[in-house]
Amino acid sequence: MTTEFTPYMSILGGALIGMSAVMLMAFNGRIAGMTGILGGILPPFAADKGWRGAFLAGAIVAPAILLATGEVVPFAAPVSTSAMIVSGLIVGIGVTFSSGCTSGHGVCGLARLSRRSLAATGTFMASTFVTVYVIRHVIGG
Repeated sequence: MTTEFTPYMSILGGALIGMSAVMLMAFNGRIAGMTGILGGILPPFAADKGWRGAFLAGAIVAPAILLATGEVVPFAAPVSTSAMIVSGLIVGIGVTFSSGCTSGHGVCGLARLSRRSLAATGTFMASTFVTVYVIRHVIGG
């Protein structure tokens, strides 16, 4: 499986993610961690569920608008749906134990020079490296 390198789109996407994280912190004093945002709109509801719902709606509506314009986003998953479901559950467990997700720790926490986020992001990355190595070179997927 090959991955197309798109430096300009990547830089633009990273800048938009960074800008949204800074704006959320500046205007609401909150960290843009997707699992924390999602957790606040699920029972028991957070008092500030309005901005949380708007943030998540934007994450859903923006790609829908892109698709409505006729743009095709190529996507191929080299694993089965079952494997993706199991992987999602494993990630959910990891998010619970690390008190945050890759967006909260990796984007926002590292920008705030949080030692806890540095440790969490290092753990995420090491786990990813090991998983990819095992899947591609040991199991042969």
